[in-house]
Amino acid sequence: MAKLVSKTYGDALFELGIEKKSIDVLFEEAKFVRRSIAENEDLLKFLNNPNIESAEKIETMENIYRQFVSPDMTGFIKHVVSKGRYNSFIDIYDYFIARVKEYKHIGIVYVTTPKPLSAVQEADVKARLLALTDYRELEMNYSVDASLIGGMVIRIGDRVVDSSIRTKLNEITKDLLSIQL
Repeated sequence: MAKLVSKTYGDALFELGIEKKSIDVLFEEAKFVRRSIAENEDLLKFLNNPNIESAEKIETMENIYRQFVSPDMTGFIKHVVSKGRYNSFIDIYDYFIARVKEYKHIGIVYVTTPKPLSAVQEADVKARLLALTDYRELEMNYSVDASLIGGMVIRIGDRVVDSSIRTKLNEITKDLLSIQL
C-alpha cells in the first residue's frame, strides 16, 4: 500500500513538473522538503496528533513551507496533508527524486574498494563509468571494505560488477571443493 501511495503522489508531482516545465525547481524543493521533514521529529508528531484538526495541520504546513518553496510545492504539501498521507512524505519524495534522476539520466553509483581511492582514481572510475553507461551524470558514493583484499565492487541500480580478490578467492575455493578425486 505504501508503495502505491508514494508512486501515485510521486507521479502526480512529476507530471506537474513536466507540464509546467519546472521539474528542476521541484526536484530541488523536494530534496529540501524531504530533508526538513526527516530531520524534524516534532513536525511528524504534530501531523500525527489526532487531536489537531486537519485544517490546522494544512495551515501550519503552508506557513512553514510557503516562504521556502514554490506555490506548486506548497499546494502539493497541502494536498498530501489534506488526504492524511503525511506519514508517506518521505516515501513520496524518495520516489519523486528517483523518478527525476531517471528522467535526467543521473545514475547513482556505489563503489567499494579495500582502501580509499585518490581523487585522480575516483575521477578515472567516474569517467570510465560515464563512457560505459547511458547516464549523463553520476552520483558517486565511495566506501571502504578491507575484506575485499583488492579490486572493487561497483553497483549501479540493479547491476553489480564484483572484481574483488575476495570474490575470486571464494570462487577458486568453491571450484576446488567441488573436485572429486
